[in-house]
Amino acid sequence: MPLKTKEQYIESLRKLNLKVYMFGKPVDNVVDHPIIRPSLNSVAMTYELAQMPEYEDLMTATSNLTGEKVNRFAHLHQSTDDLIKKVKMQRLLGQKTASCFQRCVGMDAFNAIFSSTFELDKACGTNYHENFKKFLLYVQENDLTVDGAMTDPKGDRGLSPSNQVDGDLFLRVVERRPDGVVVRGAKCHQTGMLNSHEVVVMPTIALTPKDKEWAISFAIPTDTEGIIHIYGRQSCDTRKLEPGADIDLGNAEFGGQETLTIFDNVFVPNERIFLNGETDFAGMIVERFAGYHRQSYGGCKVGVGDVLIGAAAVAADYNGAHKASHVKDKLIEMTHLNETLYSCGIACSAMGTKTESGNYYIDNLLANVCKQNVTRFPYEICRLAEDIAGGIMVTMPSEADFKDETVGPYIEKYLRGVNSVSTENRMRILRLIENLCLGTAAVGYRTESMHGAGSPQAQRIMIARQGNLAAKKKIAKKIAKIEE
Repeated sequence: MPLKTKEQYIESLRKLNLKVYMFGKPVDNVVDHPIIRPSLNSVAMTYELAQMPEYEDLMTATSNLTGEKVNRFAHLHQSTDDLIKKVKMQRLLGQKTASCFQRCVGMDAFNAIFSSTFELDKACGTNYHENFKKFLLYVQENDLTVDGAMTDPKGDRGLSPSNQVDGDLFLRVVERRPDGVVVRGAKCHQTGMLNSHEVVVMPTIALTPKDKEWAISFAIPTDTEGIIHIYGRQSCDTRKLEPGADIDLGNAEFGGQETLTIFDNVFVPNERIFLNGETDFAGMIVERFAGYHRQSYGGCKVGVGDVLIGAAAVAADYNGAHKASHVKDKLIEMTHLNETLYSCGIACSAMGTKTESGNYYIDNLLANVCKQNVTRFPYEICRLAEDIAGGIMVTMPSEADFKDETVGPYIEKYLRGVNSVSTENRMRILRLIENLCLGTAAVGYRTESMHGAGSPQAQRIMIARQGNLAAKKKIAKKIAKIEE
């Protein structure tokens, strides 16, 4: 099947029978719901750009499984050039949507599971690699969007899965059948789940032999019987429900989404299983996925950062402060921080290496350095953007007041900045900054920068493990002529 168009993708979601709850009520029409639709539009952009000749090199690739052109989000990296193009693609999409476009987790899961199952089969004589290849062929041939599900609720963080009071706090196998398994549990923070055709489930931590029930990885449709999606609450989300809302949204067309997804005794057939009790390999999947996903943040967060830097510069223009030296310096600092993130994403890609299975893996140390920077720099970029925007960004009257016949003229008069710019346009750019720093997009730009792909301490552990301190001490001693 050829690449889906944006319209074909949207129509394909209408065929899903998702069980979704929001604000304590079931959602009947997921595709057209005003809170959900902006996030769908962000994913649709990954299909739209793939149809454009000017973006073909970044948005598509040649499948190593079929030799056909596929969306890069369904591709297995075949070179360091592929890894670099992935990061460039993510920056482009961040610039186009100023939001999370939700397909990165699935792409990163594909590449992690492909190499891990190859080595697992080699060690254990299993058939998981063939299972996964058949699944990925299905994804590529139908140009599907796939959610990656790793993060469990975890319960008491001081206890392993097998020692939890409630074993379901980590997704686990509760029944084994000749034709498959039944699983129960939940996955948190599921970005783009309602905009995905399939979900790939992975363990969330390395496991010990007594945690065998929790060593499970598989893929199933997102509307499988027993799956319940509970939509996550976002700051300012109900603004989208206000009649005629536009200015107040900041970014009316695009957005992100997260769900708490429940697996209530869900059956998984054997041919869709990629790990089933082999605890020694759970950690491999987790580490490789985390590495790929930490690389991803050097692209997507940078693209959104480009939009925020541009918005701050426009706000300075509209405020009449663009010539102030301190404003210029703040914009320089924002650019410096953003390009530093991008540099790390490109560096860990350029230093990637080939796995036994044939696909390419990033330099894991540099990927963790990339994500460690991402846990900090977007916060500073936001702080500087808010500084430039001014306090009116968070005290500005509503769009309804602006359009009101009685008080609207006062807002038009008193909230004007430079005389050549309309009050409406000044309000629009301030609402965009608010959206990125404090509103619905802040979920994907600020907080996800902190906790997505592992919280900060996870990267510090990996940096300590891979920093090769012993070798550094050795070369220092040699130069200092210390002999032991």
